[in-house]
Amino acid sequence: MATASTRTVWKGAISFGLVHIPVALYTATAETRPKFNLIDKSSMSPVGNKQVNKTTGEAVQREELVKGIEVDDGQFVVLSKEEIRSALPKSTQTIEIEAFVDADAIPPTYYQKPYYVAPVNKGQKAYLLLRDTLRKTGKAGLARVVISTKQHLAALVPFKDGLALNLLRWADEIRDFPASVMPDAGTAAPTDKELRMAEQLVNDMADAWSPDLFHDEFKEKLNELVQAKARAGDVATLQPLPGEEVAQTSAEVIDLTELLKRSLKTPAAAKSAAAARPVRSAAANDETPPAKRAAASKTPSKARATVKPSPRRKSA
Repeated sequence: MATASTRTVWKGAISFGLVHIPVALYTATAETRPKFNLIDKSSMSPVGNKQVNKTTGEAVQREELVKGIEVDDGQFVVLSKEEIRSALPKSTQTIEIEAFVDADAIPPTYYQKPYYVAPVNKGQKAYLLLRDTLRKTGKAGLARVVISTKQHLAALVPFKDGLALNLLRWADEIRDFPASVMPDAGTAAPTDKELRMAEQLVNDMADAWSPDLFHDEFKEKLNELVQAKARAGDVATLQPLPGEEVAQTSAEVIDLTELLKRSLKTPAAAKSAAAARPVRSAAANDETPPAKRAAASKTPSKARATVKPSPRRKSA
């Protein structure tokens, strides 16, 4: 099981009738499969995603892109950013419960993504009251909630010691069951003897719910393969993007601790360090794009040492 998330993804309140319970949402799931990155085999350079015109094969600049929705075969209606923005739901920061339904009545095909719900501020007592009431009645709170500009249907249910909010799919997103591919109930119906034997087999295989006994075999085998190749030294170095070479070299060469020691020992050592500064300050020259300079400023403290000595050199 993945470790618990302590990062709040949404803050608001549960609301029904005159009840108002301040709460926060935390992600209940985690993506644990390794992430593949696209790399150019010939040069070991990272490959990004480009918006390409499918007719000409040429890259399209972001400012030239518009969004359209197909209304007929090959016929699109283009919508501006303002038009799309006007259709966005109004964010109320509220889990607005509209009805309480039997939790068992919600089909499993509707469940989409769970969140943990925790009380904040002075909502503890009302939170526990709602949890215990839902648990005692077997009900789920059917609600609407806006998360990241998108409106969701959701079911609020008791879970362990707290509450969970399960985002649900809308009704028009659920396909009808393909009855045409089902076996004929008359000719394929099981006999009473077959049912008794199947029931006995099910009871013999009955066990407690233990999800930790089951593992993603693909993920585990992939991780084993990656670790084995890494231990064997079968690792390729990704080539830096244009403008990053100087910043990366500086981060490897400069040792902040050593610079401080040399500065404290003798004035001559300080002069020696000052003489080397022009080479290291190339990472912050005017030809480096602003985005690369911002990225360089986020590197470890060793890399930041290239910037700090500069004011002292100018004042001298």
